Amino acid sequence: MNLVKTIFILSVLIIISCNDREEKTIKFVSNDAIYFDYQIWGDDEKGNITVMLQYREEDGDGKPVSLKPPSKAELDGKSLDTGSTKSSGAYYEYSTSVDSFAGKHTIVFTDKTGKQYEERFEFKPFQLVSGWQDVIHRADIEMRFEGLNEEDYVRVIALDTAFRSRGINETDTVKNGKLTITKTQLKSLVNGPIRLEFYKEEEKSIKNATSAGGYLLITYGVKRNFELRD
Repeated sequence: MNLVKTIFILSVLIIISCNDREEKTIKFVSNDAIYFDYQIWGDDEKGNITVMLQYREEDGDGKPVSLKPPSKAELDGKSLDTGSTKSSGAYYEYSTSVDSFAGKHTIVFTDKTGKQYEERFEFKPFQLVSGWQDVIHRADIEMRFEGLNEEDYVRVIALDTAFRSRGINETDTVKNGKLTITKTQLKSLVNGPIRLEFYKEEEKSIKNATSAGGYLLITYGVKRNFELRD
C-alpha cells in the first residue's frame, strides 16, 4: 500500500470517528420540547421568598438547560441571571422579602425565535393571628389564620425531640380562618420542645406553555415553637 493511499484511509477513519462522537454528544432541543418548571417557596420565619425557574428537556424529568440569547427568563419585566449546581442543573432565581412579594406577578419565557410564553400568578401569604403561648398544655388548640380562603387546606407538621415519636404530619382543613389541633393528635407527641409548621401548597399546570407543558408550585409556611406539658 503506497503512502498516499494510506494517508487517505487514515483521514477517512478520523472523519468517521469524529462524526460518531458528535452524534452521541450533541443534542438539539427544539422550542416545543422545553418543559417549564416553576417553583416558589418561603416562610414567615426567614421572611424571604425564592423564585426558581428551570427549563427542562422534553418533560419534568429532563435535564435543565441554560438559555442562550435571545432566549431569556423574566419576572415582572426583569431578566433573571442564570445559576447552576451539580445537583439542580441550570436555573434562574430571584429572592426578596415576603411582604414585598405579596400580590400579582408575571413570568415570561422568550424562546430562540423571539416567541414569548407568559404565565401570571398571585402570591398570597397567610399569617397566624391567634395569641401564641410559649407553653401549651394538652388540650384542643385552636389556631386562627388570616390570608386563607373561606375553606382551605394546609399541611400540619409537629415534631418533638423523641427519636421514636410519630409526630404529626397530615393535611387539615381551615374553615373561616380556624383550625384545631386536637388533644387526640397531641398524643403522638411527647412533652417538651415542639416544632410546629403549617404549609400551604398551590400547584397548577402552566396555561401558556410549549407542547411539553409545565407546572407552577407555590409553597409557603408558617412556623412556631412551643413547649408541650400535661
